[in-house]
Amino acid sequence: CALPIYPITTTAAVTINHGWMVFDSLYGVNSKLEAKPQMAEGHTVSADGRTWLIKLRPGLKFHDGEPVLAKDCAASLARWAARDVFGQVLAKVVESWSAADDRTIKVSLTKPFPLLVQAIAQQNSFIMPERLAKTDPFKQIPEVVGSGPFRFVANEYVAGNFAA
Repeated sequence: CALPIYPITTTAAVTINHGWMVFDSLYGVNSKLEAKPQMAEGHTVSADGRTWLIKLRPGLKFHDGEPVLAKDCAASLARWAARDVFGQVLAKVVESWSAADDRTIKVSLTKPFPLLVQAIAQQNSFIMPERLAKTDPFKQIPEVVGSGPFRFVANEYVAGNFAA
């Protein structure tokens, strides 16, 4: 059975809650709706506002034990931007989502977009391994490999009845 568990494909609260448990994001929002680093250590912006470098915290790992790399984040952001409304607005000015090195995501823009961090702090901008993030953004991911506080146990999943 397909795993209906990637939040960007539905507005169901249970799926969104599942996403927040299993995945993590580069930035989150606090109670004042201010974007704060989560997986990110922080970021810098070029003087012309067109190049953003987002540094990952050291030691991040996916549930399968693989390190979280900037290339995973770049692919995840590109997938998210194809579906999310704020992401679609941002994507119109993104020249490329890439990795400057293993811990640095590079977002190159055609023109400044001062709300970039607020955009990626939205719900659903979840980080997953590159191989999953590069799947069609209009289809469910074939497996759940996150880096959030909980792991999804696929072999115990019973649609409409049980998830572990």
